[in-house]
Amino acid sequence: MIVNVLRIRFKDGVSAEEQEEVLAVMRKTASLDSVAFGAVGKDFGNPADGFTHSYLAAIPDLDALERYMHDPVHVSGDDLILDKLEKMSAVRFSDDGDPEIGKAVYGVAARKMELYPEWAQRIDQLFGANV
Repeated sequence: MIVNVLRIRFKDGVSAEEQEEVLAVMRKTASLDSVAFGAVGKDFGNPADGFTHSYLAAIPDLDALERYMHDPVHVSGDDLILDKLEKMSAVRFSDDGDPEIGKAVYGVAARKMELYPEWAQRIDQLFGANV
């Protein structure tokens, strides 16, 4: 299983209705056929970290990860989601015993970044906001 946990904070000025729209899109993404289980909700982490919500998607294997990353729901959802976020952090892990699984996961992400350079830049900006 490949697990992706994102912690997010919305930009100032994003209305409650816009936040609910983003969370609904995240729930739809977390329930794709390529996802074994997912969850979206309030973040219970340290308030000093500044995150308000979290997203989790557990993906069974690399083939499912490839489908998940390029699913039209995921790709179009990111267009809405990323514009509303101030910052994001990620924890990714796997229970797969293959010592190369991390490289393989990041290889899937790198290929998506090559296909969608604007998306890659937006992701980099959000992760850079954590500094």
